Amino acid sequence: MTRGIDDKVPQDGAGAREIGFAVPQVYNASRVLFDNLEKGRGELPALVGPCGTISYAQLCEQACRWGNGFLSLGLSRGDRVLLFLDDTPAYPAAFFGAVRAGLVPLLINTLTPPDLLQFYLADSNAAVAVADAEFAARFDDVACKDTQLRTLIIVNGEASGHAAAQTIAAEEWLPGLATELAEADTHRNEMAFWMYSSGSTGRPKGIVHLQHDMAYSDQAFARNVLKLTSDDICFSVPKIFFAYGFGNSITFPVSAGAATLLLPGQPKSASIFDATTRFRPTVFFGLPTLYTSLTKADGAAATDFSSLRMAVSAAEVLSAEVFNGWKKLTGLEIVEGLGSTEVLHIYLCNREDNKRPGAAGLRVPGYEVALKDKDGRDVADNEEGILWVRGDSATPLYWNRPDKTAETIREGGWIYTGDRFVRDSDGFHFFRGRADDLVKISGQWVYPLEVELCLAEHPEVRECAVYAAELPDRRMTLKAVVVLNSGARDESDATKRLQEFVKAKLLPYKYPREILFIDELPKTGTGKIDRQAVMRM
Repeated sequence: MTRGIDDKVPQDGAGAREIGFAVPQVYNASRVLFDNLEKGRGELPALVGPCGTISYAQLCEQACRWGNGFLSLGLSRGDRVLLFLDDTPAYPAAFFGAVRAGLVPLLINTLTPPDLLQFYLADSNAAVAVADAEFAARFDDVACKDTQLRTLIIVNGEASGHAAAQTIAAEEWLPGLATELAEADTHRNEMAFWMYSSGSTGRPKGIVHLQHDMAYSDQAFARNVLKLTSDDICFSVPKIFFAYGFGNSITFPVSAGAATLLLPGQPKSASIFDATTRFRPTVFFGLPTLYTSLTKADGAAATDFSSLRMAVSAAEVLSAEVFNGWKKLTGLEIVEGLGSTEVLHIYLCNREDNKRPGAAGLRVPGYEVALKDKDGRDVADNEEGILWVRGDSATPLYWNRPDKTAETIREGGWIYTGDRFVRDSDGFHFFRGRADDLVKISGQWVYPLEVELCLAEHPEVRECAVYAAELPDRRMTLKAVVVLNSGARDESDATKRLQEFVKAKLLPYKYPREILFIDELPKTGTGKIDRQAVMRM
């Protein structure tokens, strides 16, 4: 029943015992949604935003229609369904419908080009995909070549352009489907859904998550840090296809009977400000690059942020300037954390009443974390080590990638993150870069991230990225790509000021030898700095 992965799943580990987590052996992740009906929350708003308001009862009915529709297309237990969707009500409805029917949805980045989409379809053997109308043309002959895809379901409009698969218009198809569907009798350790890694160093890896993972991440992180109630409205600018956004927009609010504010389209500052004013969210989720943009954007000072009680950041290091800028703008101190797609969400986090500037935070209850040297030995406080993490929401494997599984997922369910940290005596963890990004500059070892964090503290710098580049003579040098707060600049003088700033704050040899000034750093679909694109500049 668990499709050959049961032996890779730790059973009720120390983390589960710590938070008192338990679900029955037969368990389906759609209960995260459908339990709201049993708890009398059917009439409460589940989704709000420009696409309208949908109650929990309505969302459950829509999920059942989707599940019945997938089954009517001949799909059976464990079959994959690729979701290529923007953040509209169709996303949670299709997701929960697939899971309830015993199928396995794949959450795919909507910036994916056809050639990479072909890899996802071929790797998963997905026979059915669901896409927004604006993305339908992406499923062209290149994307569908040598795949099993036979049906493309179109939502939110009519498809424009050519799609290589047979298409179904969801708005015509769904109303005729039944609004009740019994949950599949899946095992708690059966596959529930997949996400894919970004693939910045090689082809992406299919990250398998199990039926109990959503409930576990909610009990570990959301109940201890977010403390949501049915009165909350969660607004995640990072999209649902991103593991961080998935927890923020689906797992955590739905588990608490709270509402989710869904904002489709590219998240421009003006649309974020407008949604905040109109829909009055209480918990806001962003990334450092987003907070940087919002604090500097036109219209920020005129926006009413008074509905917010909490702001959360993850994925990248948050600078003191951004932290202070957001506090000045909204009165809120950003709660910073760190997680990964492999673990599903955040496992290190500051708290509203207990935080350290620049720290990824404290261990989240339910997760075990350890800092180890390269030989696997634990390191002491205030010594640098590589972070290992374990918890019952961690993936047991990468799909069809035994080599990468063995490299990352170690004995006992430990995830080797490859991230270097220092832990202070109070248990706060400070990111120091990747285990493999140490480079020798002028004969001395340097971590580019250390220089990047230093530059980010300069009052003229809005955002930056620092990386090591090879010179024609094979020597290594440090390059910085910088966005200044002011558009007007004398680049020669700015370069000297920034270099002298790094020399004064760090050791002199660590300064970036070359600085490129641009108007905006390239971003990935998840809102992070696109470092591969930066390195091509």
